[in-house]
Amino acid sequence: MGLLNYFLGFEISHLPKGITLTQRKFTKDLLKESGYSDAKPTATPLPINCKLLADTGVPLTDPTTYRTYIGKLNFLSNTRLDISFAVQTLSQFMQQPTSAHMAALEHLLRYISGTSCQGILLQGVHSLQLTAYSDSDWASCPVSRRSVTGYVVLLDKSPISWKSKKQSTVARSSAEAEYRAMVRAAAEITWLVSLLKELGVSHMKPVTLHCDNQSTLHIARNPVFHERTKHIEAYCHFTRDKVMEVLLQLSYLPTQFQLADVLTKVLPSHQHWTLLHKLRMFPPHPKLEGGVEDPHSHGQLSMKVS
Repeated sequence: MGLLNYFLGFEISHLPKGITLTQRKFTKDLLKESGYSDAKPTATPLPINCKLLADTGVPLTDPTTYRTYIGKLNFLSNTRLDISFAVQTLSQFMQQPTSAHMAALEHLLRYISGTSCQGILLQGVHSLQLTAYSDSDWASCPVSRRSVTGYVVLLDKSPISWKSKKQSTVARSSAEAEYRAMVRAAAEITWLVSLLKELGVSHMKPVTLHCDNQSTLHIARNPVFHERTKHIEAYCHFTRDKVMEVLLQLSYLPTQFQLADVLTKVLPSHQHWTLLHKLRMFPPHPKLEGGVEDPHSHGQLSMKVS
């Protein structure tokens, strides 16, 4: 049948450095349907410090359009991890959307208008290794005070799995919120290692899981902390078990290099595009210049956004 070029709405391009996964046709059809094909683009998926409430704005007389676009954007997030946080945020108001929620959706569509060709670069490498990043935004929901979990798993340096989701219960501390995010990432890593083993890819252990919270790392590594962490449900100690099994290797890194940060909150445009560049989103931003050092590589990551 030849090289794979199109499958279930996904467009695959073959480059010397690897393959790219995009949904350009689906994106262009969505923008044409919504009337945002030629809209002025925005630098971030949502406005900075955007906090949406259920009772802000005027209820829409016909919420069908809002729900339809959110459903389509949810499908688009299969190759666009940069919009995952925005989509999960807007999805919380599908029951009774208001004019404020619609304005935020329009902002997201304008962002997509300027990044309609965005996709994932799956880079060709000689050896395969899984790496994961987990993060949370503690008590970020202004109504329920629940935290947002974000994680991304990389195969070598290419993203293959990610998640942005509001946690089901209120975390009593930032360490607990980070721990809940870590256990979600640990479960995903366990499944991916098993899947890759069935596909003939072995020797994946241990998988490095990066976290930017020192307290969370101490809880996961040290069983003596059990008496001080009873308020964290038992299922969260799944991560500790995987560390003991040598499936996971926990690592600390500074917040500014936390790749999962883009899945937990709206970041300033410079940091947003810096993280996307590190995640091998393709194509890179047209204004990439200068240099931002990556502590986990020997090269320079370029980024300058006006």
